[in-house]
Amino acid sequence: MPEQVSAQHDEAAAVAAEVFPPDLHDTHHLWLKASLLTVWVVVTFGGAYFARILQKGGGQWGYWMAAQGSVLVFLAIVVFYSWAMARFERRDAQATDPGPPPLEDGADDAAL
Repeated sequence: MPEQVSAQHDEAAAVAAEVFPPDLHDTHHLWLKASLLTVWVVVTFGGAYFARILQKGGGQWGYWMAAQGSVLVFLAIVVFYSWAMARFERRDAQATDPGPPPLEDGADDAAL
């Protein structure tokens, strides 16, 4: 039984390596995650922590950030992350796609 699981795991790893080349995809992915995590930390903790300092005009900045602002920023981060990852995957797929095979000598373009 463990041999069967190992074989399935090896096959899944081979398919994953084929779909996502580990070169640039991982680098871009990690930089994107680090950047978005930094934005989340600054907005969530920084905005709430410095709410009194940032408060101008009698508004309730701390309450707004805790109740709504942090959640809206988090949703924006999720949407941006999904858009960026789709873009990275499309670009990686185009870079690894060899395109159509070349025509053989004597092959007619009209036959295709």
